[in-house]
Amino acid sequence: MECTDMTEVHKEFGGDRLPPGQRETEAFPVLSKDGVPSWDPETWQFHVDGAVKRELSLSLSEFRSLPHETQRQDFHCVTGWSRLGCEFTGVKFPTIAERAGVTDAAESVMFTALDGYTTSLPLSDCLRDDVLFAWALDGSELSEEHGGPLRVVTPHKYAYKGAKWVTGIEFLTDHERGYWEKRGYSDTANPWQENRYS
Repeated sequence: MECTDMTEVHKEFGGDRLPPGQRETEAFPVLSKDGVPSWDPETWQFHVDGAVKRELSLSLSEFRSLPHETQRQDFHCVTGWSRLGCEFTGVKFPTIAERAGVTDAAESVMFTALDGYTTSLPLSDCLRDDVLFAWALDGSELSEEHGGPLRVVTPHKYAYKGAKWVTGIEFLTDHERGYWEKRGYSDTANPWQENRYS
């Protein structure tokens, strides 16, 4: 599968490829709020609801049968490290939004995960071709410690805006803060402005 290069996103924000305060690493450190949750591939479901015309409920095989692509992206953690040129394979957020038929009332999106984690973004930040629901990294299935079977990647934000072990999204008519945002992390999470904490 051809890989689309999305590593120029920094130019959109007027910054260098490596945002201020970040150090480049070839490793991929593992961070989570509570450790790796358990899940069953036979019962796993991805749900879409809220301000949509059609609620969705997809099995893992159904989700992976959706149109998908591989993108080369940079990954920036709020703790100060960046891994450049990651190759993620998955479904673009706009594909999901189109299938659900997002209504004009929707303003933001809440992501939910197997471990109870939540994070939110304005709808406009989600309707980008580089926001992916990813199940593969660098040609291999995404490991459970890195969010498998499915995680969100948001190369224009710090990585806590990309939920690991994601199981659903709700389109909200108002904005709500997620897990880390309620605990003092920035709601905007712009790496080039160093929006780490509120």
